[in-house]
Amino acid sequence: MNAAPSDAGAGEGTGGESARVPEATPVPTLNLANLLTMSRLVLVPLFVMALFAGDGEDTFWRAIATALFAIASFTDQVDGWVARKYGLITDFGKIADPIADKALIGAALIGLSVLGELGWWVTIVIAVREIGVTLLRFWVIRHGVIPASRGGKAKTLAQIAAITAYLLPLPASAEPVRWVLMGLALVLTVVTGLDYVVRAVRLRAAGRRAAGA
Repeated sequence: MNAAPSDAGAGEGTGGESARVPEATPVPTLNLANLLTMSRLVLVPLFVMALFAGDGEDTFWRAIATALFAIASFTDQVDGWVARKYGLITDFGKIADPIADKALIGAALIGLSVLGELGWWVTIVIAVREIGVTLLRFWVIRHGVIPASRGGKAKTLAQIAAITAYLLPLPASAEPVRWVLMGLALVLTVVTGLDYVVRAVRLRAAGRRAAGA
């Protein structure tokens, strides 16, 4: 590659030629982290079928549904670790990962509500927050991507723990534990939702300032 004409002081110590800066290797969209994310989406319909098998009362199918939910939830933890460790972070992954999370959590909540095991108001509160955050991400996508925050990750873990407790065929004595876990998940859901609103507004404002500069 031919060197471009140097500005004053450019190429110092290189015989007048500008130093060659190595180009960053682009991260392919089709990578292990994103494949794990997509596998989570594939598991969602399988989980729903297992949850409703036997009208949701068959212990065997309930265990299968719980196992599928646990496996899908585990991929949520693994794909992020893989992406960070091996430098496989992509804009596609930043968007697809939370969408896959919402699809899994939403399917579980709606399924439990349809079966009459979880109040619809709980499902609606969480669904409104998750849909709202997704819309916020697309609202500011021209200006940047809002990555998952620590609070958002804690919210997801709390939701997973609460849903798992509801999926498991536990005795009636475990009901208070379910309420506590779901209550914690609801609090984190609302608080982190408000945080995303603030971050989205700030990112959009910063993007507009940069565009007008």
